[in-house]
Amino acid sequence: MVKVTVLDYGSGNLRSAERALARVGAEVTVTADYEAAMEADGLVVPGVGAFAACMRGLREVRGERMIGRRLAAGRPVLGICVGMQILFETGVEHGVTTEGCGEWPGTVERLEAPVLPHMGWNTVKPPAGSLLFAGIDADTRFYFVHSYGVRTWELDPGPGFAAPLVTWSEHGAPFVAAVENGPLAATQFHPEKSGDAGAQLLSNWLGTLK
Repeated sequence: MVKVTVLDYGSGNLRSAERALARVGAEVTVTADYEAAMEADGLVVPGVGAFAACMRGLREVRGERMIGRRLAAGRPVLGICVGMQILFETGVEHGVTTEGCGEWPGTVERLEAPVLPHMGWNTVKPPAGSLLFAGIDADTRFYFVHSYGVRTWELDPGPGFAAPLVTWSEHGAPFVAAVENGPLAATQFHPEKSGDAGAQLLSNWLGTLK
């Protein structure tokens, strides 16, 4: 059985994530323990609330170091919602700029939309070759709850390097809904709250850990 650690750093729907991963066959541990996070087959980093608060909590448990060391060793990490946002360089909320983990260039900022938060079900547009969305119909909807996101994708890996697979959605204007970049993957939406579609996506991610 695949072993997954859900990182407990004071933010996120921990039990929802735990139940959703267990549903698709993972052996799940919810903890902030450094060694457990490093030894797991996969590390899930959830997140809800403000970017700055999530980064503060993450640093208190050395979460940014866990993420960086796992990725340096090619060990899978999955970010969810603000757990995706903190993987970028910076977050800007209410005029305050906060440094993120810096795994990807880019800025998390307020969405350009007439109604915020973006709350509810929405379709996404994954690219060809996506593993996360394999077997999921194009008109499938996933559950979002957010007012901030990444509106432009800035990473150009250059010749000889595989470009990350970026999935887009739209609420007022396009924003990044998911990224697949080697061992690092993330979703802006909540797969643990997205019913069968979310279960399929989590199952697909678990399949990459074996």
